[in-house]
This record gives sequence, structure tokens and C-alpha cells, in this order.
Amino acid sequence: MAQDARTATSWPLFRSLASYRIALLPADLMAGLTLAAIAIPEQMATARLGGFAPQIGFFAFMAGSLGFAMLGGNRFLSCGADSTITPIFAGGLAAIAAAGSPQYQGLAIALALMVGAMLLASGAFRLGGIANLLSVPVMVGFLAGISVHIMVSQLPGVLGLEAPGGPTLDRIGVLAGELGRANPYTLCIGFGVLAVVFLSEMMSAKIPGALIGLAAATLAVIGAGLESKGVKVVGTVPGTLPMPTWPQLAPEQWVRLVPLAFVITVVIMVQTAATTRSFPSDPDRPADVDRDFLGAGAGSMLAGLFGAFPVNASPPRTGIVAETGGQSQLSGLAAAGIVLALLAFGTGLLQRVPDAALAGILLFVALRIIRVKQIATIYRQSRAEFLLIPATAALIIVLPIQQGAALGIVLSLLHGIWSTTRAKLIEFDRVPGTTIWWPAHPRIAGERIPGVAVVGLQAPLSFLNAPDFRNDVADVLKESRPRLLVLEASGMVEIDFTAAQILLEVFKACGEQGVTIAVARLESVRAQRAFERFELHEVLPRDRVFHSVDEAVRALAQ
Repeated sequence: MAQDARTATSWPLFRSLASYRIALLPADLMAGLTLAAIAIPEQMATARLGGFAPQIGFFAFMAGSLGFAMLGGNRFLSCGADSTITPIFAGGLAAIAAAGSPQYQGLAIALALMVGAMLLASGAFRLGGIANLLSVPVMVGFLAGISVHIMVSQLPGVLGLEAPGGPTLDRIGVLAGELGRANPYTLCIGFGVLAVVFLSEMMSAKIPGALIGLAAATLAVIGAGLESKGVKVVGTVPGTLPMPTWPQLAPEQWVRLVPLAFVITVVIMVQTAATTRSFPSDPDRPADVDRDFLGAGAGSMLAGLFGAFPVNASPPRTGIVAETGGQSQLSGLAAAGIVLALLAFGTGLLQRVPDAALAGILLFVALRIIRVKQIATIYRQSRAEFLLIPATAALIIVLPIQQGAALGIVLSLLHGIWSTTRAKLIEFDRVPGTTIWWPAHPRIAGERIPGVAVVGLQAPLSFLNAPDFRNDVADVLKESRPRLLVLEASGMVEIDFTAAQILLEVFKACGEQGVTIAVARLESVRAQRAFERFELHEVLPRDRVFHSVDEAVRALAQ
């Protein structure tokens, strides 16, 4: 068993198929069939959401499945067209070219290639930490804003109205004013499909509610002749197969795509990391996020070469594979094979699919990505962080979506910086009858030794908080007037150049005031290297660095 795990970890291509046993094939094929039933209507709808023909969504799914199977590590993860990133890049591309135009298609292909390259670089250089650029509250707000965009873009299809242009808030106002002109047939189809998908999901995620709703809506259109009553249908879907392609763009157009590609890459990394951690291949081993970035990157690269757009990990589809007994990426490859067969031989079945049915599927997706329980939990447990949710959602809704997404990332970073700068110096007390020194607390009895002050900073020491750290130490020296100051450094996992210079100032100030200073529990390897690199030991002798506070106090308190 251990040998199998080592083989799978080192396997260069198709890792999930390492040590594959033929006995697993029936389970993988069944999971692949279920995945295809879920993915076919979803990929069609997502392609329409981005302004592409339905078959482009199929190209994206096949490319994502093949690319991830080749280089990804997770056994269950499904990669393909995704409604989280599609509104972002569709909004960004629409600012450069008209949706549906050849230039728009070329820009989408170029974007897929750039995103794929960034993801491959992130995986190769093990930059998984970038996935932490979005905090949970910011990500929740981000998804809520994306949900509003999806609903606003799909309501015209459900209402049977022409899609208005302009900013999102203006479009909402226009749609509200035209509700009286809604087509009752498209309303029934759109909300009927939404209800079917919702009820199927409630009963079992394994039920392909989207496919059932799509088939029922198509039969209703054919049987009742609803096209003559204003119900629009998909129309002819070319039975073309994906062929190698390359965008014909000027160099400056590639450059314009770089910021958008970075935003899309960050969102894909966040969602891929969350998906692979939620559905680990082996519960006893940590998820290999960097390897899965390689898989997602290969999927986007292939999608670009197939003439499609960037792809992303899908938590719901991944859950389907895991729940239906999928054992490897063969499930995704089987689903891709079914989609390929549909493209080659069955596109005629898709001609009479009503647009309102696809819109109903996307309305369900939009409602599903609003994390109501998580919003309630954040509100209950952290009111300050809760404010990040409506702030991020407002950025996504009010601004052009690609700008809102970029500012959401900035907001998350500012929140992280703010959290770091809030770190304050805390004083430690000794737990009575022990050698343990613990942060002082009003409800915990502690004791102090006359002439000894023990303080610590429970955060990395950096240019963000080092000036406040210096001021806090000065306050302790002024108020307590200790003979010995022990810096408990277990929380100082990092020390940058600015912080090191301030530490030198603190050490020298203590010496000038006749205060002996020592450092205890300098446990971080990075912090230890910082002491060496910034020559802090030239001011603080090595014999003043101790393994514990108690050791420092016993050695120097007298």
C-alpha cells in the first residue's frame, strides 16, 4: 500500500491511473456516465453565459478533463467550463471586442493560453500560497457578486425579453420596468427547469436534474410548437470536433489581457485548492495543491489550443464523481468521451433546446454559489469580517466585473495587512507552581517576578508592525522599569529587514538603559536565519537566546 502511494506521488503523467486495477473500471465508467449527464447541459449553459456557441463549452470540458487527467493529482476533480470565472472574463473581453465576434473568440483563446501558462508556472514553482490571496469572507462576497451577475444576465432569457446593455444596476432597473412584457411560456420553461434541478438536488446529487429539465423543456417546445409563440431555441449546433488553433492577435492585445489573466488565475487557484482539499484523493495524505495547479493549467492550455476559453475546477461536479464511486480521472475521461460522441453524432438533438431552459440551469447555479450558511456564521462570529462580504459583492456588482474582481483581491490583501498591523505586544505571566509562562489574562491567575518583564509578539515581525513593536517595548520599559526583559519569540515566524533594524535599536536601547534583554523560544527557522543574516547576534550575544522563558529567567534574573 505504501509502495502504491509512493508510485502515485512520483508518477509524471496520468497520476491517478498509477497502479490502476481493471476491477475499478465499472465504477469509473458509471461515474463518468453520471458526470456527463450533469456536465452536458451545464457546459452548454456556461458557454452561452460567456457569449459562446454551445459546442465551445463542450470543447472546454473535453480539454479540461484531458489536461487535468494528464498532469493533475486529484482522483476526483472535474475541470471544465465554470460559471465562477466565465462572467469575469466575459466582462473583460467584452470591453475589448463585441461578444460573439471573431476577435472576441481570439481573445478568449489567448486568455486561456495565458491563464494556462500562469497556472503551470504556479504549479511548477510551488506557489500554492497564492491561493490564499482571497480570505474566506472576501471569497464569499465575491461569489455573491458573481451570482448577481449570472442572474441579471440570464433573466432576459427566462422572461423572453431582449437583454439590456449597460452597467449591472441599470440592467436590473430596465428588467424591472419590463416585467409586464414577459413571455409566459419562457417563464414556465425557465422556472420549471429551475424547479426540476432544485428538487433533484434535494433528493440526490446523483440525479441529473439539469438533463431531465432540459429534455422535458425540449419535448414541450417540439410538442406544443412553442417556437411560434416566442420561445427561442439554441438552433443548429455544428458537429465540429476540436481542432488545433492559434489566435491571430497583435502583441499589444496580448499585453492588454495580462491583468485579466492574472485575476482569472488567482480565482482558479483559490477554487482549485478549495476543491482538491474538500475531496482529497487520500484522506491520510495532504492534498497536493501545486500538482493540481499543473492539471488546471494543462486544461486551460488545451482549451486554448482547442479554440475554447479558460477552465476551472468544479466543486459540484467533483462531488458527483466522488459520490458516484469514481476511482480515478478515468471517470472524467469517460465523460469527455461521451461529450465527444455527442458532438460527432448527436448535435441534432440539441437544436430545439430552449434558451430559457439553459437560463434556468444557470439561475440554479447562481443561487447555489451564494453561501448562505457561511454568511450567517461569519456574521455571528466576526462582525468586522462580515462587512467584507457586502463590500466585495458591491465591488463586483457596481463596477465592471473584471475591475471588481481585481479590487476584491486588493481588499483581501488589505484585510490581511490590517490583521497583521493589529498585532500588539503582550505580557506574559508565570502559571503558579509551574515553569510555564503564558499570556496574561484577567480571568487567569498568574504571577510575576519582580524586576522581570516577559513580552511577546504573536505575529511575524515586519515593516508593517515593527514601529508599533518598538513603541510598545518602550512603554513596557517606562512603566515596569524591569532589570530583565525577555522577548518570547515563538510567534515571530519571520523577521524582515526593516524589523531587524528596529530590533537592533531595541537591543541597544535596553543596553543603554541598563536593562538585560534575552530572547526565548526563537523556534522559527526563518527567524533564526534572520538573526544570522541581519547580524543581530553582534548586539545580542548568542548566550542570551534561550529555549524557554523559564531558562532565561533562571539564568539572568539575578
